[in-house]
Parts: sequence; C-alpha cells; structure tokens
Amino acid sequence: MNYQETLNWLFAQLPMYQREGQAAYKANLDNTLQLDEYFRHPHKNFKTIHVAGTNGKGSVSHMLASILQQAGYKTGLYTSPHLKDFRERIKINGEMVSEQYVIDFVRHHADLFSRVKPSFFEMTVAMAFKYFADSQVDIAVIEVGLGGRLDSTNIITPLASVITNISFDHMALLGNTLEKIASEKAGIIKPGIPVVIGTRDKTYDFVFEQKAQTCETPIEFASDNWTTTINIDGSFQLTRKNGWHFDHLTSELKGLYQRKNIPTVLETIPVLQQAGLKISDQQVRQGIERVVTNTGLFGRWQTLSNQPLTICDTGHNIDGLTEITQQLKQCRYRKLHFVIGMVSDKDIDSVLHILPQDAVYYFCKASIPRAMPEQQLAQKARQAGLQGEYYPTVAAAYEAARQAASSEDMIYIGGSTFVVAEVI
Repeated sequence: MNYQETLNWLFAQLPMYQREGQAAYKANLDNTLQLDEYFRHPHKNFKTIHVAGTNGKGSVSHMLASILQQAGYKTGLYTSPHLKDFRERIKINGEMVSEQYVIDFVRHHADLFSRVKPSFFEMTVAMAFKYFADSQVDIAVIEVGLGGRLDSTNIITPLASVITNISFDHMALLGNTLEKIASEKAGIIKPGIPVVIGTRDKTYDFVFEQKAQTCETPIEFASDNWTTTINIDGSFQLTRKNGWHFDHLTSELKGLYQRKNIPTVLETIPVLQQAGLKISDQQVRQGIERVVTNTGLFGRWQTLSNQPLTICDTGHNIDGLTEITQQLKQCRYRKLHFVIGMVSDKDIDSVLHILPQDAVYYFCKASIPRAMPEQQLAQKARQAGLQGEYYPTVAAAYEAARQAASSEDMIYIGGSTFVVAEVI
C-alpha cells in the first residue's frame, strides 16, 4: 500500500471520532493498554508533558514544544485532530512523521489492529509513542484527545500535568456540568506529579484542588500568579507575583485569547526546570515568538489574505467563539462576511446567539458525517437573528464570500475545525 491507500485502510477499518462522533469513543483504556503491552511500553523511553483542557490545549502544547526545541531538546509533539494531513498529529522538532513510517507501521501491525480493533485514536497514540521511542526523542508534549481520565494518552507518567481551562464541550461523553467535565480532565493528575491549571474558576477549581490533595502533589493556577496586559502594538506584558516578567512578548499566534494560554505555558516552565530541564528566559521568549515557525501550527487566528482581510480560526464551542466574537469587535472593516459550519453534537443554539448580528452569513457543511446540514444550520441561525444564504460545501461558501466582499470588508471562517481544514 502507498500512503493514501494506508490512510484509506485506516479510515475504513478503525472507528474515528473525528468523523463519526460518540460511536467511535472508547470509554476505557483496555485497547490502549493492550497495544502498549504489545509495543513494550515505548512511552517509558522518553520524558513527557501531558496537556488537557477544553480550549487552548493545542496552542499550549505547541508553545511548550517550541520552547523545548529552542532549549535544544529533541522534542516530540502529539496533537489532534489534524487539519490537512494525518501526519500533523505526530511531529519531532516541527517535522511530521514520514509517510513511509506510517505505511510500515500499519503494514507490519495490521493483523494486530484487526484482532484488537482499536479506535483510530487509540492506534494513532500507539504509533506516536513508538515513533518517539524509535527516534529517541528527549521529551514529548502529549495533548489529550478528549477528556482526560479515559483518554488513550493517559498511560504516561509526565513531568507535569497541564489543564488549560474548562468549558462546555463534548457533554454527551464528559458530563453536562462544568464540575463533571473538570472531574474527567482531572483524571490526568497523578501522584507526585506537579499540576498546572490555566484558569481558576470557582465553579470547578475545587475539583482540581481535591484531586491534587488526594495525589499529594503541588498545584498552581496560572491565573492566580500572572498579570497580563496587551500593549498598543499587540505584544503582551506579563508579570508573575514573584517578580518574574516578560516585557513586549510577541507571538506568531495572534489571537487575543493567547493572553490566557501564555501564562499557562509560563507557569509550567519552573516545573520543568525543577525536573532538571535547562530552559532560559531567552529560550522561553524565542519559543513563544517562533511557535508557528518551529512547530507548523496553523488555524489559530490565521490570516489567509489581507485584501479583503480574511481570518480563520478553529474555535468551535461557546467559550472559544465568545473569545473570537470579542476579537472581531476590535477589527476594522466595512462589512463582516462570516463563513460558518458546525458539527451536530455541539451546543449550536447557544453559539449562534453570541455571534455578530450585523454580519452576512454563509452557512455550509464540512465533508464529514458529523457536520450539520447547511439548511438546518441556516434555519437555526435565522431563529437567532442571523441572516445569510446556505451552500452545499465549504468551498462554495468561501467563494461566495470572496465574490461579495470588497477590499475594505473582512471575511471570517470558522465554527468548526473541519471547516477551517477545508479552507486552508
């Protein structure tokens, strides 16, 4: 099999949450542990950092990986989902795993997968851990796929456990209250392993504090310790309560919501230093400044064009799109053209009610089974006071927006990771 045939086999054989949703989710670690045993526990051959959270975990994971690269460490990075190429999920120092490695891994172990019947995600985690071990990385940043407690990545013993924040997402699997969702995320907290929480919130912070106390491990809330302001030029001014500070810190990630993610990253650095890693302030600064260059991250407030200004972002739940809406208010344009598609298992009604009323909307459907039909999305949007037309594909919606927009207008594309994937 060539690379594309290998992917086709994987997509056909293994249940994939990205496409199918809840039916593909495995609510236990049985398959993961079976695969880990088969491959002789590859994750024990390198250091790790574990990153969970509802929003921001991708940005935090990439910034941490970029900093570690700047510090001279051979750094693995495991994230999900991918936008364009499956190999985006598995990188070392910003380079994707080779097509040949993916082909060989599947070919050599196809009988195992046919017997164990893992999910797509379970297989991918096994591939990532083996690839990092085979490549002898120094350390790997491992992003949780969904939740934490029962996530396939939750077999590692990291140097630090990081949880960015908690918001409503995947409620059918994780629970319908913030406390229940926090309990699932808290499942990555382990005895003696320091934990960093991005945002303190009285609705759920006690869940993390109780779990840390049970595990007899130190816990820090980045939002308790850091003061962040945004300068006129868009750079960040960050000061920790002990005096540690970064002046005019810039990032290739331009979303204003990074004001929450960067303190989470900074709060993790001392934990890594106490574990023996050598990381200087200059390397921290360079890692955050060069995160896209170093890691290849895209889809976070990414500029696709300047005339008209065209931005896409993978924010897809109520918390993420609230941040997006706030940033759109600070943008200058004559008219806003909003290309949007969503997946059916999100809290769509709540999201639609926070979106700008004065934008022209282009409703569309990403090419995955979970995506909400464009006509249904448009109908819900009209009930929320949003006006626009619907289109059968993301490409058609984007083209319609481009045709309608003047050079002084702005086009925003989002609502779903999968919409962004089809535009980039």
